[in-house]
Amino acid sequence: MKRSQINKALKEMENMCKKHNCYLPPFCHFTPEDWQNKGSDYDEIRECMLGWDITDYGTGDFDNFGFSLVTLRNGNKSLKNKYKKEYAEKLIYLKQNQYSPNHFHWYKTEDIINRGGGNVLITVYNSKPDESIDYESDVTITTDGHTYTVPAGSKIRLTPGESIFIDRYLYHDFQVEPGSGDVLLGEVSKCNDDSNDNNFNPPLKRFPEIDEDEKPYRLLCNEYPKANSKL
Repeated sequence: MKRSQINKALKEMENMCKKHNCYLPPFCHFTPEDWQNKGSDYDEIRECMLGWDITDYGTGDFDNFGFSLVTLRNGNKSLKNKYKKEYAEKLIYLKQNQYSPNHFHWYKTEDIINRGGGNVLITVYNSKPDESIDYESDVTITTDGHTYTVPAGSKIRLTPGESIFIDRYLYHDFQVEPGSGDVLLGEVSKCNDDSNDNNFNPPLKRFPEIDEDEKPYRLLCNEYPKANSKL
């Protein structure tokens, strides 16, 4: 992705959060220059990858393939003694025509909540023992305390305020219902590890390579500098 695309996406998501009264923590507003002066007292943000995350999954087609998100809180399974949190929370911004690809998680369970805007469609499939997609078996899902069964490949429609529970090994994707408008989603989950806990089918890159065509507006969650040792 071009840095200019990332900067534009960040500003759009900031505006979407304001529109729906989702107030962001202070670290979401740090500039790249601010990060140069942050000491080890901000290590939780660095080591738990809190903050901004913009991706096109390496496709070069962000307008149609990818999304914007921000991780507000998270633990770190590799540093359990240091970080006691066993949960995570995100906001996800999905625009009209954007698609977040089919995947499951080995470790993480999550609730996906429509926080405002249009409607989101989530396609669901079971996985087979070899972790491939099961295109035939019915899928049992839970939406806001209601448990029921749908055919493989069903699109679960979430209007604002509605949510779905995503279990481990359950394939799922995200797209906006055509014509309904951009969507702001919430995610509440077990600890999040986007470097190791996404099984995409077909395989994709989780974090994009960046063409630095302009200065960054905000640093992404995998770009923070080391703590300033002078502080």
